[in-house]
Amino acid sequence: MNSVTGPIRIEKRKTKPPRVGFVSLGCPKALVDSEQIITQLRAEGYDIAPDYAGADLVVVNTCGFIDAAVEESLDAIGEALAENGKVIVTGCLGAKVGEGGGNLIKQIHPKVLAVTGPHARDEVMQHVHAYLPQPHDPFIDLVPPAGIKLTPKHYAYLKISEGCNHRCTFCIIPSMRGDLVSRPIGSVMQEAENLVKSGVKELLVISQDTSAYGVDVKYRTGFWNGRPLKTRMTELCEALGSIGGANQPWVRLHYVYPYPHVDEVIPLMSEGKILPYLDIPFQHANARILKLMKRPAAAEKTLERIQAWRKLCPDLTIRSTFIAGFPGETEAEFQELLDFLTEAQLDRVGCFAYSPVDGAKANELPDAVPAGLREERQARFMAHQEKISKYRLQANVGREIDVLVDRLAVGEKGTRIAIGRSKADAPEIDGVVYVTGVSKTLQPGEFLCVKVVAAEEHDLRAEFVS
Repeated sequence: MNSVTGPIRIEKRKTKPPRVGFVSLGCPKALVDSEQIITQLRAEGYDIAPDYAGADLVVVNTCGFIDAAVEESLDAIGEALAENGKVIVTGCLGAKVGEGGGNLIKQIHPKVLAVTGPHARDEVMQHVHAYLPQPHDPFIDLVPPAGIKLTPKHYAYLKISEGCNHRCTFCIIPSMRGDLVSRPIGSVMQEAENLVKSGVKELLVISQDTSAYGVDVKYRTGFWNGRPLKTRMTELCEALGSIGGANQPWVRLHYVYPYPHVDEVIPLMSEGKILPYLDIPFQHANARILKLMKRPAAAEKTLERIQAWRKLCPDLTIRSTFIAGFPGETEAEFQELLDFLTEAQLDRVGCFAYSPVDGAKANELPDAVPAGLREERQARFMAHQEKISKYRLQANVGREIDVLVDRLAVGEKGTRIAIGRSKADAPEIDGVVYVTGVSKTLQPGEFLCVKVVAAEEHDLRAEFVS
């Protein structure tokens, strides 16, 4: 009998892991949902396919907020079905009801494998498991502590809550995402720490209503690193402003509803703990229109608060969004909105022509503004604001500012140009800073000190200082 000495090595036949394609549409909140699903897929051993052809199955995360987003989502589903054939749909449009009370997506695209609503990672995974068996390799750590991100390495969205308690008449988000559900503050802070440790230089705090964080749990006290911490926006901002040490990230607040306690975070901005940036969707300035929208606020009080904020924090950047052509809006009320812009001198502004989204209560209001007039008012609004934006940007010429580099490009005569953002610029929605004179070793994600040499309608041009 032959004897065998030494360890016996058993060869494990390697099998190709199943691959899932992913299409992510919609707002940053939907992007975070996509990141969570992709993180779970990778944690369970699935590969993410870069194209339809290489995917065993495709997940489409949809948006259903306005008609254009609905059309884009339905087109994306149709394309995925045509190119791949095996499609699971999730996201806001998945919660939308069609004619006769049935699911809208199933009515239009009956060949989809399954449909879920938004913020439904576990449901999506159940459907993936049903159509694509789960691989498993306990010896491989597939996911970093920060999870899988769809943004560049140097910035990330930090979602602190889901849903909304408001019932704005132009909005159907609560019917799709439900009422406010705040994440435990310890969980939010742990995610923020993991992101910073992974190299993230900017945290963009998002939700449907950031100011309402913790309202649903009555500002319950949680724990972070053994210390008690209230589930409230002010305490969250204080904590976020203390992480990272020498690598303290930029912290930018989005979707801040103008509650009185917003005043409490302005000192944190003036002290440099979080960015001097507020994204507040005012939506209109006329009291009657705001009431029809079910948006509390009066233009006079809003102007007073803006002045008080800027007195305490002169570098404060205020971004906002508005709706032109809301049902019943008169020419005089629209002019009041333009006058408000002149008085408020907001830095970054977007405007939507009112869209009669299916299911929105505002559609039932009388005196609908014709589509052509809605679009004409939107164009007038943006032309009016463009002058204000250019004027405010012009004040930066000659100043030295910090810039976070997003990408690099080649300019005239082969020169290297850095394209980045200042503290006043959120990714994708605000302007950029074009920087010349940068080194050949510069990489995205680095901070630069630059001197502004010119201002345009939305962007700045600058030279590298240090």
